[in-house]
Amino acid sequence: MAAISTNTNEARSAETQATYEQIMDAIVTQKLAPSQKVSESVLCDMFAISRSVARAIIERLIARHFLVSVSPRVTIVAPLTLSQIKENFMLRKILLPEIFSLASRHADYDELYGLNRQLNRMLPTEDDKAALDVLKLNKRLNLAICEKSDYPLMLDWAQQLEDTVMRIYWLYVKVNNSFFYSEEQIEMSLEVMKKGEAAHTRQVMYDLLCQTEERILNSIFSHKKFCSQDLIL
Repeated sequence: MAAISTNTNEARSAETQATYEQIMDAIVTQKLAPSQKVSESVLCDMFAISRSVARAIIERLIARHFLVSVSPRVTIVAPLTLSQIKENFMLRKILLPEIFSLASRHADYDELYGLNRQLNRMLPTEDDKAALDVLKLNKRLNLAICEKSDYPLMLDWAQQLEDTVMRIYWLYVKVNNSFFYSEEQIEMSLEVMKKGEAAHTRQVMYDLLCQTEERILNSIFSHKKFCSQDLIL
């Protein structure tokens, strides 16, 4: 009986995680748009899940700042404004260069080069699914590096920043039908990391993040309304 109960709990946990990822995909692709009201019934209808699963996922998404509780009765998808995008890039520029420098001596470079090649074979993107797959693979590449830093708390922060930045990158990929890094840029960054020079790695990663931020801001956020309104395609 104990084994059956354990297997049932594991199955429910796996199902809940799969649904959580589906809902995150919907937030990234704006099927659940910024500032849209969300409730247990909305998620039940969209994803064919029970109210208990919907409730647990809503609580988790609020804790990770992808949903916002604005009153006891109203929960919305976290807004996406220019100010919040700048905040995300600022935090990534503080955290990621340090994590990458810590991870550089332990990274699996064969895996990273392989992911980079796979990423570029997926370009240009032809539809929403392809665009989302590119962003997920880019996140996987970044987190594969971060995992080697051997600092669980920093990895958790990096995970949240990477999940959030997917919402930003989605705008760029959809508007430009392209990715903001070339295969050569990522390969160059990996070559720097392989040398194990911490200061140089930090500087290269910081510069790369600055270039990405500038490219995205110049490409997408030329309208003043984006300073105070949600970025909805």
